[in-house]
Amino acid sequence: MKIPTLQGIIKRRILVNYRAEPEAIRKILPPRFRPKLHEGRAIAGICLIRLEHIRPKYAPEFVGISSENAAHRIAVFWEDENGETKEGVFIPRRDTNSFINHFAGGTLFPGEHYAADFSVTENGREIDFAMRSKDGTIEVKLTGEISKNLPDDSIFSSIAEASTFFEKGSLGYSVTKNGQELDGITLKIKNWKVEALNLDSVKSNYYENENIFPKDSIEFDHALLMRNIKHEWHSAPGFELK
Repeated sequence: MKIPTLQGIIKRRILVNYRAEPEAIRKILPPRFRPKLHEGRAIAGICLIRLEHIRPKYAPEFVGISSENAAHRIAVFWEDENGETKEGVFIPRRDTNSFINHFAGGTLFPGEHYAADFSVTENGREIDFAMRSKDGTIEVKLTGEISKNLPDDSIFSSIAEASTFFEKGSLGYSVTKNGQELDGITLKIKNWKVEALNLDSVKSNYYENENIFPKDSIEFDHALLMRNIKHEWHSAPGFELK
């Protein structure tokens, strides 16, 4: 799939991150991928992102669209056709409140996007977020506020260390509607900057599903927040599932 370069503003991006046993993650990855580890643990999570003024590059801002989106993602390595190691994220599930994203996902936009309802209340420091897919299979809830530090039990030593880890995960792959190929897209951020988000509560029925992740194989690690970031989406070469 070749999409035009898109640009816009990331009004709000929350990265909810979990540490997991590598074997639990390997079981849900396509064969080509392997988990990227940090301190011996695989890193999975959810990207909760509000996009505004999304439009083809050089198009005027007023033609852009806005949407709330959620992407469950896993940090991965793989080897390309030349044997070179690449890194990015595998995205097993995308949800959106955008009619366009939902119906064009897998055709105009990479990966299938499931329809979902979002409820977000926020001010300068606090946020209350809820998302539920219309098919009833995915639910995410969290409340939190800006913090100067990561949780004491995080496996990342600092915000800077976590920031570097996730900045490298700009290339994402998701399975196409036909289930035979992986679509790729690269997020290019012009002024990468994250803050710690201290969560008072967090719920993800995907990561809490013991049919996917056995008991005690995955747990919440930390959350990061990005706000008001200029960015671009670029098409990336896809490849067949095998």
